[in-house]
Amino acid sequence: MRRISLPILLGCVLIALAGRSQDLTAQTSTHTSVAMDVKTHDPGIKWGPAPAVLPAGAQLAVLAGDPSGTGEFTVRLKMPNGYRIPPHTHPTDENVTVIEGTFLVGLGTTFQTAGMLRLPGGGFITAPARHAHYAEARGATIVQVNGMGPFQLTYVNPADAPKGTN
Repeated sequence: MRRISLPILLGCVLIALAGRSQDLTAQTSTHTSVAMDVKTHDPGIKWGPAPAVLPAGAQLAVLAGDPSGTGEFTVRLKMPNGYRIPPHTHPTDENVTVIEGTFLVGLGTTFQTAGMLRLPGGGFITAPARHAHYAEARGATIVQVNGMGPFQLTYVNPADAPKGTN
């Protein structure tokens, strides 16, 4: 059996890795990333008004996908203290992660503050498709929602829908 010198072996490995890293760079060039500025804590996200189907006062940022399309999407919702989303359903599951603040979630068709699940930063919940739920922000709160589009929201009580969305 032939012996390969260590310098030659290391050189071959480095060449192979260099070629592989170029392939990975090309593959990841279409991926979305959010880099946090550690001094200002600003992730550089572009916020805009939340869709009219949500109560006024929240802001939304689309991180990936198209919530109005049929594929996967990721959005962030920024809510002021006391912001409420009345009981509603969605046609698909929603995976919600609390990024900042405290997010209270209740299950059922009537908004009841007693018994709401309290999710602090880092908390996670899946809101199952067609299962009525509601929410409230405690303190300035940001949640990230991952799901399959199209994003749709149907209020249990049509009178809870923001004006102009019925």
